[in-house]
Amino acid sequence: MSEHRRKPPRSQGGGRAAARRAAQQPAGRRAAPRNSSAVPGRDRGETPPYGGRAAARRGGTGGRRRAPAGGGGRREAAAGRRRLVDYPRAGREGWRRWVPSWRLVVGAAASFAGLIFGTVGVALAVVQVPSAQLASKVQKNVYYWSDGKQMVVAGGGNLNRQIVPISQIPLSMQNAVISAENASFYKDWGVDPMGIARAIVKMAQGGETQSGSTITQQFVKNTYLSQEQTLKRKITELLISVKVGATQDKHDILAGYLNTAYYGRGAYGIQAAARAYYDKDCSDLTPSESAYLAATLNGPNLYDPYGGQGPAATPEKNTKRATDRWKWTLDREVEVGHLSAADRDKWVGQGFPQPQKPKPATNRAGQIGYLTDLADNYITAHSTISKGELDKGGYQIYTTFDRDKVNALAKSVEAVRRANLKPDKREVDKFVQFGGASVEPGTGRIVAIYGGENALTHFTNNADYTGVQVGSTFKPFVLAAAMTHGKRNPALGPQQSDSERTLVSPESIYNGDDKLTLRMYNGAVWHDRDGSEWHQKNDGDEDRGLISLRTAMQFSVNTPYIQLGMDVGTDLVREAALAAGLDKEQLASITPTFSLGTSAPSAIRLAGAYATFADSGRQIDPYSVAKVEKNGKPAYEHEQKSQQAFSPNVANNVTDVLRTVVEAGTGTAAKLGARPVAGKTGTTDGNRSAWFAGYTPQLSTAIGMYRVDPNAKNQEFLSMRGVGGKPTIHGASFPAEIWADYMGKALKGTPIKQFDPPRPIGEKIFGDGASPSPAPAPSASPSASPSETAEPSPSAPASPSPRPSRTCGLLDARCHTGDHDGTDSGTSAGPGATSGATGGPGGPESDTGDEPAPPGQTRRQGGGGLFG
Repeated sequence: MSEHRRKPPRSQGGGRAAARRAAQQPAGRRAAPRNSSAVPGRDRGETPPYGGRAAARRGGTGGRRRAPAGGGGRREAAAGRRRLVDYPRAGREGWRRWVPSWRLVVGAAASFAGLIFGTVGVALAVVQVPSAQLASKVQKNVYYWSDGKQMVVAGGGNLNRQIVPISQIPLSMQNAVISAENASFYKDWGVDPMGIARAIVKMAQGGETQSGSTITQQFVKNTYLSQEQTLKRKITELLISVKVGATQDKHDILAGYLNTAYYGRGAYGIQAAARAYYDKDCSDLTPSESAYLAATLNGPNLYDPYGGQGPAATPEKNTKRATDRWKWTLDREVEVGHLSAADRDKWVGQGFPQPQKPKPATNRAGQIGYLTDLADNYITAHSTISKGELDKGGYQIYTTFDRDKVNALAKSVEAVRRANLKPDKREVDKFVQFGGASVEPGTGRIVAIYGGENALTHFTNNADYTGVQVGSTFKPFVLAAAMTHGKRNPALGPQQSDSERTLVSPESIYNGDDKLTLRMYNGAVWHDRDGSEWHQKNDGDEDRGLISLRTAMQFSVNTPYIQLGMDVGTDLVREAALAAGLDKEQLASITPTFSLGTSAPSAIRLAGAYATFADSGRQIDPYSVAKVEKNGKPAYEHEQKSQQAFSPNVANNVTDVLRTVVEAGTGTAAKLGARPVAGKTGTTDGNRSAWFAGYTPQLSTAIGMYRVDPNAKNQEFLSMRGVGGKPTIHGASFPAEIWADYMGKALKGTPIKQFDPPRPIGEKIFGDGASPSPAPAPSASPSASPSETAEPSPSAPASPSPRPSRTCGLLDARCHTGDHDGTDSGTSAGPGATSGATGGPGGPESDTGDEPAPPGQTRRQGGGGLFG
C-alpha cells in the first residue's frame, strides 16, 4: 500500500485497552504481541514500531489475518464493491462458492427463456411463407450419356398429380393419415415437441417407426422447401410450420398434404394414388384401402406388394410390411377414436386390400426407362436429394452409360431371342427373361445394362436385383478365400488364424467323385439338423476321381468346391464375396451349399465383383451417376473409393484359373480370338437359371437368363428345359453366346491387353479322400464346339456309409440346414433363396454343374431358386 495511505503511528500510551493489557503482564516484562515472534536484536520489552497492514500480515504466524472484533472483513469489503452477478459467490468458501443461489438460477432461466422467445418472435416476424405455386413448380430432368450428349428429358413434367378439394377426400382417408402420422393434428400448433420425443424413444427401443414431424411440417416440406437434411432447412421448416399452423385452416393444411405427398408408382396426391393402386377416384376409397394408402406414405418403395427397388423390397417382404402396417393403422384408428372396433374387425376379416399391378410410366421406352430408374435410385441412395425432390425435376444428371455399349448389349440379347425363342410355337419359350450388366474394371463405371425387353411392358430391371441364383459363377470366391486364408488345420479348433492354416494352391487335389459324403474341416461327417448326412451330387452323376481345383473349376465339378468351402470355412467364403463387391443383402444363408452359388447377386454386382479380379484385387463399387447439377450448380459428384480386397497374386491366380474355363472348359463359347478372357459358367438346380460372367482387362460383364410368369399368383422361377428347342439351358449356351457377341462389339477397336501373370501361391494340399500321392486323373480336352448329344458315361454309386445316411436331392431343404462346423451356422435365407434352417420346403438350391461336358459325357443342368 502506498505510503500516503498509511495510518500514523499509534501513541505509546495505547489508551484504556493498553492499560488493561499492561496491568495483566508480569512485572518488569512486557508480553510479546499476540501472534508475533521476537525480533533478533530487540529487547523483549521493546514495542516494535507499527509497520502497517503489510507488516502485520508478514509478522503474523496464523495465516489469514483475523477480522477485527465485531465482524466486517471480507464481507464488508465485498459489500462495498457489490457485483451485478454474484458468481462465484462472495462470502462462501470451497465448493460452496460455485453453487449458484436460487435467485441466480431463476434469473438465468428467465433470461434464457426471454432470449429464446424473443429470437423466435423476431424469426416468426421475419420469415415469410413462400408461394406454394412457385415452390412446387414442376420441371424436367435431363439425363446425359457418358460422352456428355443428351440421353433423354424425363421426370418432372410427367408427374401423375391431380389436386382435389378436401370435400372429395373421404373421411376414412383423412382419419387414417391423422391416426398414423399425427393424432394431435387438430390440436397442435404446427409442431409437436412431444411427438418428436416419442419418435426418438420409439426408434431407440426398436419399436414401430413413427415420424416426429407433424402433418403441418410434412405439408410445409412437400410444398415450400427442399428435401435436404440440414439444420438450417429443419429450423426453417419449424418456423414456417408454426406460422402456417397459426394462419391457415387445418382442413386446408390436411388437403394440401394429401395432395402433395408421394404414394409411390409415380403418384403424387391422393387422387393419383387411388387411380394407381385401385383404379378408382379417391372419393370411392374404402376404410381398408385408405389404411393401406396411408401406409405407403411411410415409404412407398417398401410397401408396394409387387416389389420395389433393391433386395430389401422384394414382393414377399413388401407384402408382409404392407399387411402389418395396414393392420396397425386400423388398430391405431380404433385407439384414437376414429374407427369402431367392430368396423376394424369387419375390414380385417375381409383381408388385405390387394392393389392392382403397376402400370408403366411414359417416355421410358426400350432400355431408357431402366437406365433412368437406375440413375435415379443411385442418386437417392448416395446423395441428399430425395425421390420427391428428384421427381420435381430441374436436374442435369450425367450418367456413366456408354450409348454404343448399351445399344450393342440390347442387340446381342435380342438377336439370340429372335433366333431361338418361338413363344407362339413352344409354350416353354414364354416368360424367358434376360438381364445383363457391364462394368469397367479400375473405375467401377457401369457402362451398359440390359434390363428387359421394354421398360414400358416389363417393369423389373433384370440388371438390378431379381433374386436369381448364380450357381457356379460363385466358385471363384471360394477359391479366393482358400488362397487368402488357407485350409484349416484338422488338429486345431474351428477358429484359427491364417498362420495356423495352410494356403491352398489351384493345383491342390480333391476328390471329384459324385455323391461324396460331406465332411467338416476336421474330417468328421457333417450332419444336418435331422442327423442326416449330405452327399453332394455332380452334374450328370459324374465321378471325376482325384482332380485339381483348377480342373474342378474348368469343368464345374461340385464336390471339390463344396468340400473346399468346408475346409476353409463358409464364413470366410462369405467374407471373400463381400470383399469382392457383392451386396450382403443379396447373399444367401450360410449352409454348405453356399459355396456352390445359392446366393442371388444382381448382374451389376456380379460384374463388379469379377472386375475386382480383373483389376488385380482392387475393389470399386459400381456406380451409374458421375455428377448432378441444378441450375448450373453442383448438387452431387461421385467420389471414387477403392480398397484392396485380395492381394494382387491371389486375384491374378483366380484369373489364371478362370482363363482355363474359357480356353478349354465349359466356357469355350466365350472365346474372343486372340483377346485373353477369364470367365465362369453357372447353372442351377432344376435348370431354372443360367449365367455367364467373364472379363478382359478392360471390361467385365455378367449375363443371366431365367423364366418367370409375371401373371402367376405365386411367383417362382420355372424350368428352362426345352427352351429354344434345347434339352437343357446352361451358362455355356445362350448366356455365353450373348456375352461373346456383345464383348466383341464393345471392345472392337480397343487394344488387346494381357492380364498380369500369376506367381506360384500356396501348397498342393490333398483334400478329404485324396491320397498324398494321387495318380493323375485323366481329363479329356473339350472340343471347341462341344456336342450336346454325347452319350452319358457310367456313374459309380455313392460309397456306402457305416451309419444310416441318405443321398440328398438338391431340392430337399433338410440337406441344407444345421451347423456344419464350429464357425458356420444356418441363418435365415436372403432374398431369392429361402433358408432351409427350419427344415421346411424351399431350401437353398445348389449348382449341379454346367454344360457342355467333355466329349463322351453328358451333363444335367440345374437352376435358380424361388422369388424370396
